[in-house]
Amino acid sequence: MAKTFEVENRLPNLIGSGTKFVGDIETNGDLRVDGIIEGNIQSKGKLVLGANGNIKGTIKCANAELLGTFEGKVEVQELLSLKSSAVFKGEMTTNKLSIEPGATFIGTCTMADKKPAAAEPAKH
Repeated sequence: MAKTFEVENRLPNLIGSGTKFVGDIETNGDLRVDGIIEGNIQSKGKLVLGANGNIKGTIKCANAELLGTFEGKVEVQELLSLKSSAVFKGEMTTNKLSIEPGATFIGTCTMADKKPAAAEPAKH
């Protein structure tokens, strides 16, 4: 009997230092970026942007830890953490936010609990 299943990647995906990627990335696992990405990232896991990493685009993920440079829009379901070496320029939407002293933040922040809202009555 054959099994049908979605392969779960327990190892993080990695864009290494010296690598430039232009395009969109979609992953069910975690992603670490130490290189350069120009494009959109969608991850069901955690995104880590290394201290020498650079992302320009849109990120949608469960959790994010930024140590490098980011420019664009971020939507994080749970915790967004800007470490002391991070440079953030753009818009962020998150449930929880942590910014270490020394981090640069230029932009807007919307903090919102992403729990489903109660159903509203239908309008006629």
